[in-house]
Amino acid sequence: MNDVLHFLLTESAEPTVLDSVDDWWRRHLELSSRFTAPADLALAGGFVADRLGFAFASGYHAAHRCLFPELPADRPIALCATEPGGAHPNAIETRLTETGAGLRLSGTKTFVTLGTRAELLLVVASEGQGAQGRNRLRMVVVDAKRPGVRLSALPELPFIPEVPHAELSLEDVAVAPEDVLPGDGYARYLKPFRTVEDCHVQLAMLGWLLQVGRRGGWPDDVREELLALAVMMRGLAQLDPAAASTHVALGGGLALTKRAVLERCEPLWAATDAVTQARWTRDRVLLGVAGKVRAKRLVAARQRLQEEGQGA
Repeated sequence: MNDVLHFLLTESAEPTVLDSVDDWWRRHLELSSRFTAPADLALAGGFVADRLGFAFASGYHAAHRCLFPELPADRPIALCATEPGGAHPNAIETRLTETGAGLRLSGTKTFVTLGTRAELLLVVASEGQGAQGRNRLRMVVVDAKRPGVRLSALPELPFIPEVPHAELSLEDVAVAPEDVLPGDGYARYLKPFRTVEDCHVQLAMLGWLLQVGRRGGWPDDVREELLALAVMMRGLAQLDPAAASTHVALGGGLALTKRAVLERCEPLWAATDAVTQARWTRDRVLLGVAGKVRAKRLVAARQRLQEEGQGA
């Protein structure tokens, strides 16, 4: 980890202007050859970003590198789960079907982050219902240029508008057996992704804040606190994302990070340039996105640990 810490403390704090998501991807790809650990890539990608939106993009993509290390590192990836009914396992209606001509994939995903820039799509699909009536989900890797795949750009979000989103339509898309990843699509991939994504996006944000702090001359003790939080979050990113203990520790880590960002850093934005200030005012809502989901996850993890303790 010393390599990325040295990078955060000594690399130029004047970021290259990134005018597009293509510029972001080229910069992110350059860093991926130096920082092979996904957590370090998230930190470094956040640090070199000229805005929080592109820092988020690096964290999001690093999360894919963590959970899907077998996929090529030089192709942008997007996870495709959310449908008209949401992203809950029972809401997944996209179908993976065995036909006489082989496997076929059909369905619609309503919100795909980085969808219009992705080259590989990780599609959560149902094989049908099991004996207990539960959706049997699989994760399918699909090339974004494959016949039957259509990505339609969605309007910009009111925050981090630089990050594109898309709607995905899959119409009788041919799937090879090796495109279907091994294991349960929900338990092995979709469920842990939220935890993995939280860790890596937080790392990217902390990397970006360290750059802003160095550039704006924030006090040493504040920057060192941000660095310590990054070390903590990097450790959490190495833990089993399915373990209840990880979720409890992550809950504390997220609370500490949010408190530091909103309380310790808040008075210091006046020392930052007007453009960065304005973007932060617009984009800081990112800190609260999926807050209800995280809170439910934390409550469930506490309950699970309590039950395990009582059964010991």
